[in-house]
Amino acid sequence: MTANDPVTDADLDAYVDDQLDATRRIEVEAFLAARPETAARVMSDLRTRDELRVALADSKGMARPATAEAARRLERGLARGRVFTALQRAATVALLVGAGWLANGVIGPMSVTKVVASPQPPAYVDEAIRAHRTTLVRETMPSQPEAPNYNAGEIRAATAIVMPTLPAGWKVRDVQIYPSRFGPSVEVAVDTKNMGLVSLFAIRPGTFDVVKPTVAPSGEISSAYFQVGEVAYAVVAQGEARALDQAAETLAKTLY
Repeated sequence: MTANDPVTDADLDAYVDDQLDATRRIEVEAFLAARPETAARVMSDLRTRDELRVALADSKGMARPATAEAARRLERGLARGRVFTALQRAATVALLVGAGWLANGVIGPMSVTKVVASPQPPAYVDEAIRAHRTTLVRETMPSQPEAPNYNAGEIRAATAIVMPTLPAGWKVRDVQIYPSRFGPSVEVAVDTKNMGLVSLFAIRPGTFDVVKPTVAPSGEISSAYFQVGEVAYAVVAQGEARALDQAAETLAKTLY
């Protein structure tokens, strides 16, 4: 198998089942990054697989043997080819019911309540804000040299992080690789006309997802984050949130 091999359904199956080497995973992720609908379908398969595994782990000694065995057969079947999402979810519900997860008979009838909560930004957004604050500190220290040479290909080869194409008019001031709880992260400090100094932060958070640009205000510093496949991004600046949202939209489009 070479880098020129086309990505097939078999590759997507193997990706869901953790059966690809690192090089082929990167190729599949690049393929998915350009195909949002396919990426969303693969993400759903990954979530369903994990739901089955968690349910099986939690149901030991609780579910009826026939129900548990049926769920195990379904999980093993994922290694031979994806099952329709609706059937997978139905099997998960059946397992949870058999395992007693729906404890209607134990705690009484279950009622549906309306919960209203503001979505919390992902943890990597905090990492992005810390990286931006570090850049602001470096700006005040003449002893800290800037590294304005920006090579997206070199970054991808070293970190497996695909960087978006920068908009015209953005001038790179500094490029740094920072450690984080998720592994290496990339922070590109750029000068912009309408937002001043902006940080473009990129990281592999350890999850596969497709997230549209979302604004996350945080005091005097705001950010807009999005995710394409296994790479997440955040645009951070001391400026208007609407401008950050537009910048994130522009950057995200270059990845498809």
